[in-house]
Amino acid sequence: MELKWALLLLGLFLQSSESLNCGVGYKSINKSCVDENECADLTVCGNYSKCLNTHGSYYCTCKEGFRSQPPNFTATTGQCFDVNECVSSVCGAHSSCFNTLGSFRCICSPGFHTHENSTCTDINECLEQDDCGTNANCSNHQGGYSCKCHQGYSNYGNNQSKCIEMSCDHFDSDAEDAPLKLKNLLALLRSNCESLRGPNGGRQTGEQLLENVFTSFDELLSEGNIADGKMLNQFLDVVENSMRLIGPQLKEPLTRMETHNTFAELAVMRGKTPPSGRVTLSTDSALFSTSWETVVGKSYPGFAFAALVSYKDLNSSRDLLHKMSRERSDDEERRVTYQLNSKVVTAVVSNAETKQLSEPVTLVFTHEEERAESEGMAYSCVYWDGAKGAWSGRGCEKAESNSTHTVCSCSHLSSFAVLMALYPVQDSFDLVLITRVGLVLSLVCLFLCILTFKFCRSIQGTRTSIHLHLSICLFIADLVFLCGISSTQNKVACGIVAGLLHFFFLSAFCWMLLEGVQLYRMVVLVFHTTLKHLYMYLVGYGVPLVIVTISAIAFSKGYGTDRHCWLSLDRYFIWSFFAPVCIIVVLNSFVFVITVWKLAEKFSSLNPDLSKLRNIRGFTVTAVAQMCVLGGMWVFGCFLFQEKGTQVALYLFTILNSLQGALIFIMHCLLSKPVRDEYCKLISRICSLKDKKYSEFSTNQSSNSQQPLRSNQSTGESKI
Repeated sequence: MELKWALLLLGLFLQSSESLNCGVGYKSINKSCVDENECADLTVCGNYSKCLNTHGSYYCTCKEGFRSQPPNFTATTGQCFDVNECVSSVCGAHSSCFNTLGSFRCICSPGFHTHENSTCTDINECLEQDDCGTNANCSNHQGGYSCKCHQGYSNYGNNQSKCIEMSCDHFDSDAEDAPLKLKNLLALLRSNCESLRGPNGGRQTGEQLLENVFTSFDELLSEGNIADGKMLNQFLDVVENSMRLIGPQLKEPLTRMETHNTFAELAVMRGKTPPSGRVTLSTDSALFSTSWETVVGKSYPGFAFAALVSYKDLNSSRDLLHKMSRERSDDEERRVTYQLNSKVVTAVVSNAETKQLSEPVTLVFTHEEERAESEGMAYSCVYWDGAKGAWSGRGCEKAESNSTHTVCSCSHLSSFAVLMALYPVQDSFDLVLITRVGLVLSLVCLFLCILTFKFCRSIQGTRTSIHLHLSICLFIADLVFLCGISSTQNKVACGIVAGLLHFFFLSAFCWMLLEGVQLYRMVVLVFHTTLKHLYMYLVGYGVPLVIVTISAIAFSKGYGTDRHCWLSLDRYFIWSFFAPVCIIVVLNSFVFVITVWKLAEKFSSLNPDLSKLRNIRGFTVTAVAQMCVLGGMWVFGCFLFQEKGTQVALYLFTILNSLQGALIFIMHCLLSKPVRDEYCKLISRICSLKDKKYSEFSTNQSSNSQQPLRSNQSTGESKI
């Protein structure tokens, strides 16, 4: 029994020993060693390789189109990399090789197609497709074709585009008074157009022609040749037609051109199929956005272009560009005025039918002057209507606007701009009432001043003569203002009223200047205390007459506006009044400072002639007060012509302007003791004349009443 168990254990030991003796790559199965398939583990080999099992081992080999690194490396864990078959000439002629992962592709070049034997053969486009259309002869060549247009047709140098009919008649100038540079430009464009109409196409490149054309535009705008509506129409037509001629000839997809007075951007697309999506062009002052479908239109000849041109100095012709086509009756009734607040731009596309677009285009303008819309001002999107010779808003709507930009949506293409519509602010009842009551009061006071300065003998002298003429000028100015400031129905009468106001208000300030000169002579030049009347008349009336005459000759339309018979703000014409006034106020201020300084020196010294000094001091005080009243009035008036004029300035200007006569009467008459004495004597005399009618001794009292007519030689004052 023990022997049996020993033999059994010996057999198990021998069997175990046999399984351990299987080599690498083998495994023991059923008491025998069999090959182990290492390829069952998919990770034993790298990417793009396959595993091959062998007896007792395995090896990895790269798939077709891949190889190991380094070559012939057969390690069991090696990685395989793609072979670039296109390095060697694996494709035939007229084809291009494109490498792919583990393989490659041969694609025939444009103008060739793959034949049955995988070779590339030429396509005869003239037989298989009609790319040239009926207006050209198709000529096939190896790998392509070309279209030779018939006479009168052109594909603008794009030899594989359809030919379209082309006319060069719009480059003829019928205007005999057209500038020479414009005629030369039209001749250049016509020459290029005629060359494109021929069988051989154009000789000049689009880029070269674009540079020459914009140089001519710059010269025309710099010389100010755009002077009237007819010339503007011709200029804008030339711009649009030249863009239609140049755009298809440009080679680059996007071209920009900038000169001193112009800025342009052009986009061109070519291809067998029409482009799609959005196209956006921008200049220094505007942005133009539309779809390529709108640019192409109903027919596509193989190319499409869009252009945006802005003019930097075209706004200089204010009289021309402010013209607005009256399309709303309420504007005419309210006398709305218009001003450009953007650069003028021209938008052109290859689509010939742009009078009514299927989709509106978008234009974003940058304002020349930052100003938000308000009750008295609104922005309008307009285009230049050549038929009417005026700006028109038809077909253009304002989509959005703020102080710096305006967005316009237009259903047609032309030359566009943004206009400020300035609505007149209606004068309030209280301002009109203050003006009329104040002016009537001033006229009464000025009339009393004239009588006083003319007939009060105790105050006669150079100073009184200045005050007399100052009062006369202001009296006439206020009377004309009260009667004719609103007479805007008759343009001629309104211009005369504005001219009279210009003259007499300037004359009043010139007499104020003479008053300052007289004061200077009295205080500083002690031995020369009077002015000759001839010199005073030349300054007081001659200088204003010269200014008004020159202003009327230079800009006669500046006299009278749509709202009032006063000076216009156009061409800064208002400064023909404000400039002399500012000069006079500055000079008088300088004189008054010197006068006060000299008076202080005289009063500080022991001067026995104190009565004379007191008279000069009184003269100085009233003169300074007068300048503050009249000068300050027009300082407030300056604010009214600014964009941010306030109601406070408006009321102060109205009150001071309407009450200036009353203020002069108070300063020069009521505050003057000699004049008050004369008034008291005059009143006493009037009362005594009334009393003598009831007196029994009328003869006695009559003789006594004439006694005050004798002058007191010591004082020089009248006894009336």
